[in-house]
Amino acid sequence: MSTSPSPWSPPSAAPAGRPAFASIWWHAARPNTLPAALAGVIVGLGAGYGVDAAFRPDTALGCVLVALLLQVLANFANDLSDFRKGADTEARQGPMRVAAAGLVSERQLEAAIALTIAAAGVVGIWLAYVGGPVLVGLGVLAVVAALAYTGGPWPYGYKGMGEVFVFVFFGLVAVVGTAYLQAGRLEPVFFAASVPAGALITAILVVNNLRDIPTDREAGKRTIAVMIGERATQREWLALVAAAFLVPVGLALAGWSWAVLATLLALPVAAQVWRTVGGFTERRQLNLALKGTARLSLLVAVLFALGLAAGSR
Repeated sequence: MSTSPSPWSPPSAAPAGRPAFASIWWHAARPNTLPAALAGVIVGLGAGYGVDAAFRPDTALGCVLVALLLQVLANFANDLSDFRKGADTEARQGPMRVAAAGLVSERQLEAAIALTIAAAGVVGIWLAYVGGPVLVGLGVLAVVAALAYTGGPWPYGYKGMGEVFVFVFFGLVAVVGTAYLQAGRLEPVFFAASVPAGALITAILVVNNLRDIPTDREAGKRTIAVMIGERATQREWLALVAAAFLVPVGLALAGWSWAVLATLLALPVAAQVWRTVGGFTERRQLNLALKGTARLSLLVAVLFALGLAAGSR
């Protein structure tokens, strides 16, 4: 009598000499994207402390876990959906995707997605208990956004809406939600502080889409980069990074501690990444710009959060 294979058994198309189980899933989680996912949480913690809220380690840890799990969920879902839609071909210049490489099956990715949603849900229930039922709705929307980026009946990442959703959930929701869970109230500075984090996380996606213009166009994936072209996408990245540095200046002029200007210490790093984004000759070079933008987002988040924590003058 035949039995169904385990969802964790190797796919039949797996190549010889496959990596170890843990290595495959670590690669599928795309660890280079994970530090940047914390940017919004870090800024939110700084903003909460800056309005004299008592530090809550329980909700801080919960926000960290949710941010990481949502990023992993988005990565798993993107890997699966792009494989099904034929966007991850051999012509792609980015890092290997596990489904396209035959390292995991579609069923395995589906199981991993379900487990990640369950883990995020457990943590989210605790955060909703502390912050109220509105966080349940935000959590559900965040999960749907992660799954629908390249999947479902209306994959918004294929329709030029990826930047909007990334900015909203990894910028606005992450910063304001984290700060609210620390302070127990909403403050205007929380919303202003969400702009640098959201802009730089969005800039990561912009570099990714800039690199993938040829293969995305062939697969029918109409990102903003595909629609506006290479030069305009480079300017889009520059505008997002500029916004991230202008907001701390505006806050300092509006009466916040001049310590927020410590964010400007990251300008040389931004200039270094721009040299690759604005002057690449091979699309594979943008993989370095992708990592550089992720590191920039984390550096700016730490510097900005420290400045915000100093409070208003």
